[in-house]
Amino acid sequence: MSTLSAQAADRPNILWITSEDNGIELGCYGDDYADTPNIDKLAEKGMRYNYCWSNAPVCAPARTTIISGMYPTSLGAQHMRSQQPMPQGMKMYPQYLREAGYYCTNNSKEDYNLEKPGQVWDDSSRKAHWKNRKDGQPFFAIFNHTVSHESQLRKRPHTAVHDPAKAPIPAYHPDIPESRQDWAQYYDKLTEMDEKVGQNLQELAEAGLMEDTIIFYYGDHGSGMPRHKRWPYNSGLHVPLVVHFPEKYKDLAPEEYTTGGASDRLVSFVDLAPTLLSLCGVKPPQEWQGHAFAGKFETEDQPYIFGFRGRMDERIDMVRSMRNERFMYIRHFYPHRPYGQFVHYMFQTPTTRKWYQMHLDGQLTDAQDLFWRTKPVEELYDLQADPDEINSLVDDPQYAETLKEMREVLGKKMQETRDVGIVPEAEMNQVCDGKSPYDLVRQGKLTGDYDRAIAAAFLATRATADEVTDEALVNALSDDQATVRYWATIFTLREGEQVVPEVRSHLLDRLDDSSSSVRVIAAETLATYGQEEDLARSLDVLVKAADLRQSDVYTAIAAWNSLDELGDKAASVRDRLAELPEQAKGTPGRMSSYIPRLKQKTLADLDGKPLP
Repeated sequence: MSTLSAQAADRPNILWITSEDNGIELGCYGDDYADTPNIDKLAEKGMRYNYCWSNAPVCAPARTTIISGMYPTSLGAQHMRSQQPMPQGMKMYPQYLREAGYYCTNNSKEDYNLEKPGQVWDDSSRKAHWKNRKDGQPFFAIFNHTVSHESQLRKRPHTAVHDPAKAPIPAYHPDIPESRQDWAQYYDKLTEMDEKVGQNLQELAEAGLMEDTIIFYYGDHGSGMPRHKRWPYNSGLHVPLVVHFPEKYKDLAPEEYTTGGASDRLVSFVDLAPTLLSLCGVKPPQEWQGHAFAGKFETEDQPYIFGFRGRMDERIDMVRSMRNERFMYIRHFYPHRPYGQFVHYMFQTPTTRKWYQMHLDGQLTDAQDLFWRTKPVEELYDLQADPDEINSLVDDPQYAETLKEMREVLGKKMQETRDVGIVPEAEMNQVCDGKSPYDLVRQGKLTGDYDRAIAAAFLATRATADEVTDEALVNALSDDQATVRYWATIFTLREGEQVVPEVRSHLLDRLDDSSSSVRVIAAETLATYGQEEDLARSLDVLVKAADLRQSDVYTAIAAWNSLDELGDKAASVRDRLAELPEQAKGTPGRMSSYIPRLKQKTLADLDGKPLP
């Protein structure tokens, strides 16, 4: 027997079947409305995970988590369609597998927010297939199905197969024809996706490889419906994960593995790469932040799993979340912005548009209207009693200890992983200038004193005006660290007229700040809460920041967000805005639509036109 054949005999093939934009709306997860026989059969002979999170509620950062074995918030890669270099010396997981002799294929979506450090896949294309490996070579293969993607559930015309009248409608969605049609069509697409999963499995069986192959099936984040995709609620992060271990490799299965059973272990996408290497007999790199939940290097169960939200397309945000088996905790760092910011792509779904119009018309229940309001700082939900996450327990004294514990755990996790989300995206890219944020923050070159910077982020977004002295705020506004100044300025925007009059002169100084991120927020604050004579100067700062001829794309995105938020206060610069360029040399191609969308929306509002 050749060396390669001997290795193949000792190591399993691994097949990952993935699908886009779907949560646990499957028969094997107890959904009676679903029609997913192939995945259900896989679960019957394998095991499903009851608590699997995608870490990110949208594709690019979710896939970034998987490919790196790291939290994108540590890599500066948490923002939708951003592009950061890998940290020095780190590899993507297929590179470790290829070094171990595996033939690695991806069919076919990548969509990483990281630059690939050399050749990652043997083949990553629509033709990629395990059949193309060398004779006797073990394989790792991904087949990704897009039929359930958000863009597909809203295509019209569509004749629903699932009866819209029977579609399950969550408490936060209005029960209207648009919601029922979109939900029914989503389930139709899940059935189509399930058929493709069946084809993958049949192909493996016909090749006689079922007993040599460990199979994973999972979705890449929650459904494409609004308040699922893009939101780090459980509804946006909870995904199906079904695994099958053939008898030959039962020794690699986790201890709780039972045929047709379910695991209550908390797992998430950051754990997939370590688990994969562990199954193949390769020790996961020490710097990886996930935990192997099967294989030779299986680790202990984790008490929590963590999620995040960064910039979603053209809209800036920062949310962190976590859960255990029962409770869900959410921490907002931009509570001055509404949940349902206008993301152009999201607003193409009929449910979203009608839902928003009903908000404007005052036709929603409190639970349905919440999505269109500004956010609280914290949310806490009992997922067993309240699976739709509509009754926050933050102010309930019965859960004070739970709230305190989860708040502290999240803070420690962010600190431990050096979450660079506290650094505004424009500032991060200006300072890093093509280097890895992961590396620079650990060298003290991105934020300076990281502990002081993250403390400023937590304080600025939770404290009230009564809890921060004028002296402390003035000191923070003039701090030598740009990140501290940024969060101090965010505090003034949050607290508005309660603090702006006392620190107005210092905010005026910030209009000339060396950090464009600080300038933008200072300008929005003064335009909103400053004196009448501050408006023209503040708008001038924002127009210049939005001008791609003299600004970078990340600063421009921030400026357009502020201008849109100002509404009619920006009317005097409407014509200047109309003349601003929508593209600039050096704008990443994956981000080329963001400035045009922001410009279109801002001008439509100023002109009194319908949403684009």
